[in-house]
Amino acid sequence: MKPNLVIENNFSYHAPKEGQPLKYEAIRDKAKELAYLIADLAPDSRERALSITNLEQSVFWANAAIARNE
Repeated sequence: MKPNLVIENNFSYHAPKEGQPLKYEAIRDKAKELAYLIADLAPDSRERALSITNLEQSVFWANAAIARNE
């Protein structure tokens, strides 16, 4: 089986490079700010929980984009 470069990249450990931790932190900080806004304004519900879960996923994928592609 010949190696698939996308699979190899996506399933490999990516040690943080210079400057990346600051980017991760900036994304997390802004997402946390939005999560608090959602928690304050949206009624406690499945929809609110899902919105926060999807925000968590967004942070994950944004950070993965940095880790995998820089």
